[in-house]
Amino acid sequence: MLELAILGFLAEGPLPGHELRRRITHLTGYSRPVSDGTLYPALSRLTKAGLIERRPAPEAGGGRYMLNLTDAGREDMLRRLREPAEHEITDFSRWFAVLAFLSLLPDLAEQHAVLRRRLDFLEAPASFFYDGDTPLRAEQVSDPYRRGMMLTARATSRAERAWLHEVLDGDGIPGADEQPRSQTHTREKD
Repeated sequence: MLELAILGFLAEGPLPGHELRRRITHLTGYSRPVSDGTLYPALSRLTKAGLIERRPAPEAGGGRYMLNLTDAGREDMLRRLREPAEHEITDFSRWFAVLAFLSLLPDLAEQHAVLRRRLDFLEAPASFFYDGDTPLRAEQVSDPYRRGMMLTARATSRAERAWLHEVLDGDGIPGADEQPRSQTHTREKD
């Protein structure tokens, strides 16, 4: 998630390290702040891999530098957006990092293919709690806090599925004649 956020923000233009950190912190929220001990090793890895480059920025003061995305970095970012790992589709925070930069994919069909993967995940029956292999619905859970957790997740999932259907059903992309996805499944968790 961090590397994708770095590449995505730098795809929008060169940034100094402190500004990149600020933008990533805003994206990931203050519940998951990005420390220098996490950010700078990631920047070093990406620099060594030739995906970003650092150049001194004397105009910004001593020791400051600008970060730029390389052509290889742009290609890597586009690959990550085209083919997000399964956990980037299923984990809510990681999904938001993908979603934040998905418009950088130049092909609308590729964008929608990623959105369809998320929709397929959300429409599969699931729960935080199970009776054996059977997912429990909020109404089947007596603990009020667990039920509240499940009801909140259900409402979030419904809102996201409605948005995904709105985007995908109106896309006009060839292949949109796929079988309609059922709205009867309720995903209890993200």
